[in-house]
Amino acid sequence: MTSLGTPARGAATGTGDRSRPRAALPALCATQVVSWGIVYYAFPVLNPQITAATGWPAGVTTAAFSLALVVSALAGIRVGRILDQRGPRAVMTIGSVLGVTSLLIVSAAPNLVVFTAGWMLAGLAMAATFYQPAFAALTRWWAPDHVRALTIVTLAGGLASTVFAPLTAALADHLSWRHTYLVLAAILAAVTIPAHALALRAPWPDAPTSPAHKAEGAEGVGRSRPFVLLAAAFTLSGFAMYAVVVALVPLLLERGYTTSQAAWALGIGGAGQTLGRTLYAALARRTTPTARTTILIALGGLTTSAFAATPGPYVLLIAVSIVAGMVRGNLTLLQATAITDRWGATHYGRLSGLLAAPATTAAALAPFAGAALAVPLGGYEPLFVLLAIVSVAAALIAPWTGTAAVRRRSPRL
Repeated sequence: MTSLGTPARGAATGTGDRSRPRAALPALCATQVVSWGIVYYAFPVLNPQITAATGWPAGVTTAAFSLALVVSALAGIRVGRILDQRGPRAVMTIGSVLGVTSLLIVSAAPNLVVFTAGWMLAGLAMAATFYQPAFAALTRWWAPDHVRALTIVTLAGGLASTVFAPLTAALADHLSWRHTYLVLAAILAAVTIPAHALALRAPWPDAPTSPAHKAEGAEGVGRSRPFVLLAAAFTLSGFAMYAVVVALVPLLLERGYTTSQAAWALGIGGAGQTLGRTLYAALARRTTPTARTTILIALGGLTTSAFAATPGPYVLLIAVSIVAGMVRGNLTLLQATAITDRWGATHYGRLSGLLAAPATTAAALAPFAGAALAVPLGGYEPLFVLLAIVSVAAALIAPWTGTAAVRRRSPRL
């Protein structure tokens, strides 16, 4: 058996042989649900109780949470390099320990300084346990069938809010927010630490090499024009997408819908994400990487425009929310496969970290920027028009994100 810190390299090829870790996919499905549900989705549920019990301003507590996302984006670059070299076992196990520790700090925080420090540590845990390291593991172990594995794990991850938002609310009905976080930290420790330590023990395959990109290396790819433009497209699209998610409820309230109606419109988008992810493999078979990047980002702009242009009826808004969720679900898988589609899996961890960093930062800033822009723009409807324009700008960049190798090997549409 290999040590936790130094997984062995061996015969694993990622092509379906017996060295592929059979327990890894179900384990990662479970840990993505629990990690996202507890470290990410519990906070919006508990924040009103946190501010009411402590007197801390809601804007400051939310900023501490957003800082965790920024830390996650920056740390993800280094985490990606480690993943490429050593595999996911040590990274994700240590990340789980950091996640539990961060929640213990948050739950015991006597002031905002300690509260913020706890969330900064949670940002490191996010970088080491969320989708990026899971995607890196599945891309290396499951290639060339990694799209199927990525789809399965994102379908599971989509259940995180469905499971843990109501569970957190139920706990908070009987416990203080501090004790609720203690219970959640115990669940996080019980599920994710042993799952990552035990299910990810398989030998880490040597990275496949591509003659077209071997000499270029990660540094060369990261500075190339297609990579920079791809990062720009994902950043603009991600900013618009996350701003839309946060601003949808205020938009509908502004139009006279009830809080319950607005919440249902937002929540039904989650079902759309799950549906959308089941369709990604078929889309990938029929389009080039550049074409589907352009199509999906453009569809994101179209659904945002539809929200701006559709005051009702309510059933039509529900339909738009489902379609918007389908697009968001596909965009998650699009980003997960963007590196391998263009540059192969040799430097997947590091390049995916570089690609995700600006997009994750934009997602962290989107809620604040959206709320701030709505005031001078005169409401949320003009904000959605602006966000649609941002998505269109991203879609105009997308056709330039292909590489010569992709163009040579991709089928015609």
